[in-house]
Amino acid sequence: MLQDAHGREFSYLRLSITDVCNYRCNYCLPDGYQCESKQQHLSLDEIKTLVSAFARNGIEKVRITGGEPSLRRDLCDIITVIKNTPGIKKVALTTNAHQLDRHVKAWANAGLDALNVSCDSLDGRMLKAIIGRNNLTELLNGLAIAQTTTISSIKINTVLLKQYNYAQIQDLIAWVKDKPISLRFIELMQTLDNKVYFEKNHVSAQHVADKLTAEGWQAIQRSKSAGPAKEFYHPDSLGKVGFIAPYSKDFCQSCNRLRISSLGKLHLCLFGEAGHDLRPLLTKDKQHQLDACIDALLNDKPLSHFLHQGISGCTSDLAMLGG
Repeated sequence: MLQDAHGREFSYLRLSITDVCNYRCNYCLPDGYQCESKQQHLSLDEIKTLVSAFARNGIEKVRITGGEPSLRRDLCDIITVIKNTPGIKKVALTTNAHQLDRHVKAWANAGLDALNVSCDSLDGRMLKAIIGRNNLTELLNGLAIAQTTTISSIKINTVLLKQYNYAQIQDLIAWVKDKPISLRFIELMQTLDNKVYFEKNHVSAQHVADKLTAEGWQAIQRSKSAGPAKEFYHPDSLGKVGFIAPYSKDFCQSCNRLRISSLGKLHLCLFGEAGHDLRPLLTKDKQHQLDACIDALLNDKPLSHFLHQGISGCTSDLAMLGG
């Protein structure tokens, strides 16, 4: 099991397969994806070598992220390769729902176990104001199809925004009452480029926690390979509700995840200063060097991020590493 200098063990890998995104979410890429130069994203063979190395060292869950991962034409092949890697127990995918209704069956058939879908509002006009388009129909249709497949876990990610969807929290909670879906409210995080926007729209996740507790929701214990969300259940609700609170004082204490960029760089923290290039070691004859490099780099993982001090490292937007 991979372990850092603070005793934290890592069983969860977030793997970005592209930094390209086709949406213009105002909290992430308000001006759209900026392609300054054509970059060569990790190939299928490189992904296979990389995931195999992490699996040898205790990683059990891989989440495929972007940018928007569905923009890669070989996504089904990527899912299959990861799913068939010895040691990997769960393959998850995070998507903005682009053509979800057209592709989700193929992803399931390729071996996808879990699906996270971004949905910041159930109001089409509000969606367009937040993400730059109204994709509600394909999103809802895609979710309905996903529930007919072998995908065992479906979650909705909603970024809380004071000036936009904060007043619609109750609508979203009511929506999952009769659906086997987990709804997670994500606390807006400050990046290099969104300081003014952050100050106008940040809502503390503690408000959500207080609201859920007051309404009779009860906390669920996190599993070893779970993400950072704190989830709650209610006896009158089929769906679950939770929140991701990066500004909570104990957020980094239970960190169990590492991140790989679409260019093969290991990021020890979403808000770290730089990534460590593993690409030169992604060949079959350098397995031992790759394992040793990953193990050594974990000694540099910081105890905590510095978001409370307004320091977001090199993260200019969340699309660059898939969050």
